[in-house]
Amino acid sequence: MVEDEDAPVFAIAVAAELAGMHPQTLRQYDRIGLVVPGRTRGGSRRYSARNIQQLREVARLGAEGMSLPAIARLLYLEDEVRMLRHRVLELEGALRSERANRPGVRVFAAGASGVIPVLSGRRIRRSTDVVLWRPRRPGDED
Repeated sequence: MVEDEDAPVFAIAVAAELAGMHPQTLRQYDRIGLVVPGRTRGGSRRYSARNIQQLREVARLGAEGMSLPAIARLLYLEDEVRMLRHRVLELEGALRSERANRPGVRVFAAGASGVIPVLSGRRIRRSTDVVLWRPRRPGDED
């Protein structure tokens, strides 16, 4: 139908025809907040492909006996699920990017020169050196 499902492109007469409803019904649904279209700068309603899908679903659910408040709640929950799925995809992409930029988990090892980071999966050569540690006292030289 339309590439961007949320792009407000259909005038009310076209949207009503696509949804199989009277334009007055669409105005009523807008007033009660059931299916709210975008608006032009002049205030005219513009419906998106997603709005058309919602209008068709409202008609189907209403024909099955569901009340308008129940339909409104269902549409709200469907929108919330859609937004959450979109957010999950964003976060998965960010995680993939982070893993690609920082391969491996950082592991630390102690050596003669102190604590050093080591990439996960890499082995470090074991040292048989004995290192004595003593706390610094005021006035000690490095």
